[in-house]
Amino acid sequence: MKKLEKILESVNVLNDWSPSGQLVSDIGIDSRQCVDGSLFIAYQGYSQDSHDYISSAVENGAKYIILDKEEYIGQHPVQYLLVENAQKAISRIASNFYEHPSRLMTVVGITGTNGKTTTANLLYNLFFRLGFNCGLVSTIEVIFGDTVVPAKLTTPDAISLQRLFREMFDKGITHVFMEVSSHALHQDRVADIDFDHAVFTNITHDHLDYHKTFREYIETKKMLFDKLPKHKSALVNIDDPNGMVMVQNSKADVYTYALRKPCKFKGKIISNELSGLQMQIEAQEVFLKMVGGFNAYNALAVYGTGKVLGLDEQDILRTLSALTTAEGRLDIVRQEGVGYSAIIDYAHTPDALDKVLKTLVEVKADGVRLITVVGCGGDRDKSKRPKMARVAALLSDVLILTSDNPRSEDPDRIIEEMYSGLDEKLSKGVMRIRSREEAIKSACLMANKNDIILIAGKGHEKYQEIKGERFPFDDKKIVTSYMT
Repeated sequence: MKKLEKILESVNVLNDWSPSGQLVSDIGIDSRQCVDGSLFIAYQGYSQDSHDYISSAVENGAKYIILDKEEYIGQHPVQYLLVENAQKAISRIASNFYEHPSRLMTVVGITGTNGKTTTANLLYNLFFRLGFNCGLVSTIEVIFGDTVVPAKLTTPDAISLQRLFREMFDKGITHVFMEVSSHALHQDRVADIDFDHAVFTNITHDHLDYHKTFREYIETKKMLFDKLPKHKSALVNIDDPNGMVMVQNSKADVYTYALRKPCKFKGKIISNELSGLQMQIEAQEVFLKMVGGFNAYNALAVYGTGKVLGLDEQDILRTLSALTTAEGRLDIVRQEGVGYSAIIDYAHTPDALDKVLKTLVEVKADGVRLITVVGCGGDRDKSKRPKMARVAALLSDVLILTSDNPRSEDPDRIIEEMYSGLDEKLSKGVMRIRSREEAIKSACLMANKNDIILIAGKGHEKYQEIKGERFPFDDKKIVTSYMT
């Protein structure tokens, strides 16, 4: 039990209330999970208004209601606490309730359009192998100690995050590496996380269904760096045109990395093959079990972060050379006796797909075909659909447009919207196969010796979301079953 007045420290309550030792058993934003003595926070979300669930929260035992719509006050015999913006208050309340656990650990946040997952995973594994007690919060999974939980969101809600950080600290975790999505920044889910170090990978057009404009998307990503205080640190990719924009208002110590421009942590690609990447990082050469220029950037981000946080450069390079990328990120599938290879990748934006395809074009031998299977998700930014198809058609020898996670949309309609981005020349020979499994099967059947099949868009996901339901679907398992 926690004192209500302690939970509401630094929260501006607008209506009269008398702090007289009231005790709160739990806090929540889901009325179904309220228990006797809970504090329920009602706010206007992106798709629904949880003020409508106050009655449900009270029925389940909530005794205190935080809200920002005065008209709901007084409907039940409970304590109502009016604030200006309930959504903004969630993070502060959660941090107070769990006693500010992020202040007790070294927390590293990684943001950007592409590279967040790989960079976070590499950092977690680097520090873990060097003997640190680490936690990971990523698109794929949450890991700390012997706890491994599949992730539901890139960045969890504010209460779940603070609860998770408290569990991590209580289990002896000292360093946490987490992906920070633009949605989480915009919705103040990480507003009361005390970041010690923030990393910017890159930014390209994405999530414009949510942010509406690219400028708004940039400004949202920038929030992570704007909030860093003095004596904290930021590391940005200055080969990206918006790299220095991210830190122009930051009070933190700024470090830079790049392959092309002068910077603090400079890298150079010596060779790039399907077997791996030979790089020079500062004055040292290192072979990495990764492929592609974008992984060279990810490796530099990891190296730079390690150096800023005090690791020895030889320890970083030696350990980094033994690591592989995250599941579903340029994930190579080979079967004994099968002459072709398959690549599983999460690329679901035009820029990410372009980078993956260009990498594979660069490393494949003459005469080897690149067969691409790709779709676009439903209920997401429609403007990228024709762009995705165009990028794939320009760089692939064979292109199969298929379903991704159609969600509430008709997959055939999504495929047609992708196809609309192809002119007469590019559309020749392009296949449209509604069933993702059939599309993967067709790619395997037509693959010749040494060909490369790229299956893009879903990566690590183990499901396909259709009409509100998630059905088991694993690109890696599917392609493996047809590789004969």
